[in-house]
Amino acid sequence: MSELTGASWIQARAVRGRGRPFWAINPATGSKLEPCYRSATYGDVDRAARAAAEAFPALVLSPAEVRARLLERIAEHLEASAPRIIARADQETALGRGRLEQELRRTTGQLRLFAEVLRAGWWRDVRLDRADPDRKPTPKPELRSFRLGMGPVAVFGAANFPLAFSVAGGDTASALAAGCPVLLKAHPAHPGTSELAAQAILRALDELKLPAGSFALLFDAGFSVGRALVRHPAVRAVAFTGSRQGGMALWRLAAQRPDPIPVFAEMGSLNPVLVLPGALRERAEAIAEGLYASFTLGAGQFCTRPGLVLLPRLPEAERFRRRLRALLEQSQPGCLLTERIHAGYQQGLARLQEAGLQPFWRPSPPRSESPWPADPTVWEAPLAMFWQRAELHEEVFGPTTVLLWYEEPEELSLFVAHLEGQLALCLQAANPDQELARRLIEEALHRAGRIVWNGFPTGVEVGYSTVHGGPFPATTDSRFTSVGARAIERFLRPVALQNVPTELLPAALTEQRGPHLLDGKWQPC
Repeated sequence: MSELTGASWIQARAVRGRGRPFWAINPATGSKLEPCYRSATYGDVDRAARAAAEAFPALVLSPAEVRARLLERIAEHLEASAPRIIARADQETALGRGRLEQELRRTTGQLRLFAEVLRAGWWRDVRLDRADPDRKPTPKPELRSFRLGMGPVAVFGAANFPLAFSVAGGDTASALAAGCPVLLKAHPAHPGTSELAAQAILRALDELKLPAGSFALLFDAGFSVGRALVRHPAVRAVAFTGSRQGGMALWRLAAQRPDPIPVFAEMGSLNPVLVLPGALRERAEAIAEGLYASFTLGAGQFCTRPGLVLLPRLPEAERFRRRLRALLEQSQPGCLLTERIHAGYQQGLARLQEAGLQPFWRPSPPRSESPWPADPTVWEAPLAMFWQRAELHEEVFGPTTVLLWYEEPEELSLFVAHLEGQLALCLQAANPDQELARRLIEEALHRAGRIVWNGFPTGVEVGYSTVHGGPFPATTDSRFTSVGARAIERFLRPVALQNVPTELLPAALTEQRGPHLLDGKWQPC
């Protein structure tokens, strides 16, 4: 189980689809990569979903230590296959070996993080209210509660992260940690990478004697498999990273089911950077350098790319402009991951031009041999235009950003107060800006999932305090994060047991090895 088969994987077996054929395309050259993959059928989806439902009871009630070892073994198998995975991923994405090696380390780090989470036990949220049979006028029952995995989860692989947000990425890691089988709809942009990662998961499941139905990999050149997964009665939740259009389509499908299920969709955002006057006076060139590095990273194909930059009209702005222009003049062309992303990028640039924005930097023609080239593009306009043109409220996925110039610092408060939900909002500030920054942070708390001080939104640290989410339309549910230890909470639900004999209780309620509440008082262990 180490060769590319071009097949979906269901119950640890390669299943050759009978749907539409497709191939991975090298974005740097446009060449077609073997093998040919075929889209799964509804029958394949049904078989995989039924197997996941059958696997769920054993997986969800397995000891946390077993699932922790599963995640660690997946990480070890990915590392053992790293040379082949990186080589194939570079062919399918042209992201470069350095970036992909870093992403693989992030992927294995996430898996090991959730193994730590499982052993810590806090995720169970165990609570015990002791009985009081002498309470008047009625006896008080004993109540115990904990959080339990919801059931099979449909996970959608992302185009821009072939490892960290795809087959063995954070959604899969957190769902398996919760005891939820995963039905993975692979992204057609990197099928070979997806298959190699899936084989690592299946090897780990086999070694630990866990049900083969705990994981399935399904391919599709289009959208039929995704729709079938969301509609299947065995699926209990959906995890998606991608566009607002795609996320909302899945959300609507899930809401139309006879039994609606949650869709945890991360749909990107503008991630505005607010440059305060004191910061521009102190470090105009450094801000320009940080901005350039952030919005061109990975050819701008990050959901955390800074799409708007608010700058004060000050004499020091000329230093910022000169430095940013110098960097753009030296920039190297990038290539986008897919034809669809390239088409969306070109359409987005056309919308900005039609809206009346002025090009700060727009090379012509794109200087690349890639079939889907993308040179950095920067636009500018007065901040007042943000209130006049809806185009400025839409994310453009690719290496572009918009400079919005404001006259008075008070305009920033109005901007934040009327901003849609964002994944991140950044403040570039200095000591003279402290009072203004305080007010902006208070307002930004209600608009963004992450507030960044003197930094830029790209580069999401994976840890226990991570929040990669935010109010709609950044996500479909602002209560959760899709990255970090708390991502497991998406796939858990609370269950209470009343007056159940101790010998019949689930192990999670009798071990009490982790922190828990006893009669409302926190017990550390």
